[in-house]
Amino acid sequence: MRVYIRAWCLAAVAAGFSLLPAGPALASGKQSVAVGAGGAVASDTVPATEAGLAVLRRGGTAADAAVAVASTLGVTDPYVAGIGGGGYFVYYDARTRRVYTLDGRETAPAAVPANLFIDPSTGRPLSFPTAVTSGLSVGVPGTLATWQRALNRWGSFGLAEDLGPAVQVAKNGFAVNATLREQTRENAARFAQFSSTSKLFLPAGGLPRIGSILRNPDLAHTYEQIARHGIGAFYGGAIGDDIVRTVHQLPLAPGATLVPRPGSLSLADLRAYSALDRAPTHVRYRGVDVYSIAPSSSGGSTVGEALNILGNFNLARESRVQALYHYLEASRLAFADRNRYVGDPRFVNVPLSRLLSQPFARQRACLINPTQALASPVAPGDPFALAGGCVPPQPVAVRVGQEGLNTNHFVVADGIGDVVSYTNTIEELGGSGLVVPGRGFLLNNELTDFDFVPSQGTAPDPNLAAAGKRPRSSMSPTIVLRNGRPLLAVGSPGGASIITTVLQILVNRFDFGMSLPAAIAAPRASQRNAASTQAEPAFLNLPTTPGLQSLGERFVINDTSPLDPTITISPQIGAANGLEFLGRGRIEAAGEPERRGGTAAAVLDPGR
Repeated sequence: MRVYIRAWCLAAVAAGFSLLPAGPALASGKQSVAVGAGGAVASDTVPATEAGLAVLRRGGTAADAAVAVASTLGVTDPYVAGIGGGGYFVYYDARTRRVYTLDGRETAPAAVPANLFIDPSTGRPLSFPTAVTSGLSVGVPGTLATWQRALNRWGSFGLAEDLGPAVQVAKNGFAVNATLREQTRENAARFAQFSSTSKLFLPAGGLPRIGSILRNPDLAHTYEQIARHGIGAFYGGAIGDDIVRTVHQLPLAPGATLVPRPGSLSLADLRAYSALDRAPTHVRYRGVDVYSIAPSSSGGSTVGEALNILGNFNLARESRVQALYHYLEASRLAFADRNRYVGDPRFVNVPLSRLLSQPFARQRACLINPTQALASPVAPGDPFALAGGCVPPQPVAVRVGQEGLNTNHFVVADGIGDVVSYTNTIEELGGSGLVVPGRGFLLNNELTDFDFVPSQGTAPDPNLAAAGKRPRSSMSPTIVLRNGRPLLAVGSPGGASIITTVLQILVNRFDFGMSLPAAIAAPRASQRNAASTQAEPAFLNLPTTPGLQSLGERFVINDTSPLDPTITISPQIGAANGLEFLGRGRIEAAGEPERRGGTAAAVLDPGR
């Protein structure tokens, strides 16, 4: 455990953090790539990246900086993450030269029934939009418990110190950009249903102006209360009382047309929550060690299985068409196995070691026809029949669940070599739509990640709702080591497409020889055992697309909101951030040049 420094008072701590720009690049706005030494941050917003640098500058560890970044993103990126949600935290400790992971996924309340999203009046599943914007969808948040656990294990400061920059930003405000305004537009109709949400995010009843200052004094006060009293204020104290009241008594606005559907979250559920230490997933690929998060997320297992499948092919010597074809088919097969076998391991016997075994990867790889794409949905493999040879693919009747597309991912490295890869979320863009009155943060809709009804035909479904269960996630925060030292850290938002985004970045980097910035910026396609592959318009414009189509790959562009098909959204897939360690203490921080408004990447010492 690191040395723990207790805050004397939050006001003094906050005053001690300078959030002046870290250098000329950040002073003028975002930059998607930065190279230097001493530490690095790549996040979605400039204030969050500056907060992380400020903590590093004061001698904080990567864990301290990660809490500062995450809490500031709760202010400046409020529709995708915050203390009303959860996530997965992957940490490389330079002292032990090991990778550790924390599972901060939300849990279902103790009173949740198996038929959580079945309408009692019809006996049929609720529509996805109806389920999302309700108290039914709210799981027990795990974010704060994750921060505290990370600081207990790897922090040099306390939670109060690390919340200081976020308090400043919440009080002083930040400039609304085009991305935040667009995200507000996509949510305006449902935000208007709740008095607390519309008060915060729809000033004067309309969209915020680009360049206007958005302040969140309620969230600043909430952070200050947590700093003074610890996370117990949230997990059972006054803040917890307000959360429970919001879920049970939805703060409907005058004239709201929404049918209120309260949830079952209780104060006892909050008190019982804990972030869990988990062993990471691990596979070897092209001479490097790839570590990620184990179930309850399916990210590490599915990325790992797909890499193992691809290890049976020499992508670097194939034509680009054939290599991308193998990437898509490996994803298709790995998703079939993910959907059948992966769930919360406290409720489901997940055969993780077998899913990540080389014999199973060979069993799956042999199904890939070099001249004709498999017809989805393909059946899952049998990881228990490792010597079973190549089993002909069988069609299977399965349902495809819906998973939120909006999350954030950031990466941090400190001067002593510790690294964080952290994905956190409130699920859909805007979560449940419920801002806790007087508290300034949105609650998650994470329980809609459960399958509403059985999805695996006659086979058991590992992702049905149950009391205390963590819904399956696709978050895939990843750290790659070479010879026991960090080489790469990467992750992305994007719901189930997180898995394919991380996988494609790794293939771009290690098979196609791209630089990390180029691997992140490259056009994306996401095959998830569906009849068609989701693709960005730029991917369809590549010269490889006709060749892929001749092999039977079908593509579709998703450009409407899953909550309201009349609302158009960006068809882009993911918004990745990453670090590459260049040797001799130098780090390259890299992210998106365009997706979701671009990345704020920075290093502590750009002169080296």
